[in-house]
Amino acid sequence: MKTIMVTGCNGQLGIAVNKLYGARDDIRLFNTDVSDPGFTKVDSFLDITSVEEVSKLVSTLRPDAIINCAAYTAVDAAEEHLDLNYKINALGPRNLAIAAENVGAKLVHISTDYVFPGESEHPLTEFDPVGPRSVYGRTKLAGEEFVRQFAHRFFILRTAWLYGEGKNFVRTMLGLSEKYEEITVVCDQFGSPTSTTELAKAIAALLPTENYGLFHATCEGSTSWDDFAREIFRIAGKKTRVTSVTTEEYNAAHPAAAPRPHYSILDNYMLRLTSDFCFADWHDALTDYMDQMGYSCSTKE
Repeated sequence: MKTIMVTGCNGQLGIAVNKLYGARDDIRLFNTDVSDPGFTKVDSFLDITSVEEVSKLVSTLRPDAIINCAAYTAVDAAEEHLDLNYKINALGPRNLAIAAENVGAKLVHISTDYVFPGESEHPLTEFDPVGPRSVYGRTKLAGEEFVRQFAHRFFILRTAWLYGEGKNFVRTMLGLSEKYEEITVVCDQFGSPTSTTELAKAIAALLPTENYGLFHATCEGSTSWDDFAREIFRIAGKKTRVTSVTTEEYNAAHPAAAPRPHYSILDNYMLRLTSDFCFADWHDALTDYMDQMGYSCSTKE
């Protein structure tokens, strides 16, 4: 039986990884987090920013693989907490990479579209130049670089517009639909909504292989935030109207500390070149997700 250590087990992706692997009798999951809110059972508390803690636990556990689902993802708050962001998003992956290398474990690390400037007009491959514009993006890119520097058997998966268990855009929109007949959503930011279920499947497909490296990992297809909201309401049978506004118009009323990418559409190029795995279309993944939430899904118009 192989042992997989999961960091950040109570985050959206950590929960999805546990659901996917939970039914398998050939895998033992060892869950870590900094606290225990009760979503997923924590086997050991772990501060990934401490190289001593990480080294001690990994050298004792000697897992076959580590899936790093831990991250600081509050994009606006990150602008005010530079040191904390570098500790969690950069030094944490560094510590895990060092520990994984010492015991011969594979390492899965999750990164983000925010490593790009966000001004492209074509889907971004793993070979396009990076250039983060926010603290969050810079720290996540530093985490990628540390993983490359200290580990040899690694999978870095860049994802975007992620939703699963916990706070996310889908649940936020559904909550707003209970309070308002009309909401405003930006229309000039584009990406690929990606379910944690689909991302967990990609991890499970790559992990048994030696197909190491950097991968883009998002659901197929793309949309804008306002059309994403409309699709959520359509599936849920909500009558809430969506008024489209530009990012500039939205920021005038709701100032944001960190710039948002105008273009976050990632091309899963390396997955197509090197594997048989294919993400679901974002409409289908969203329909499945909302069906699990108890919403009756109507036929796509």
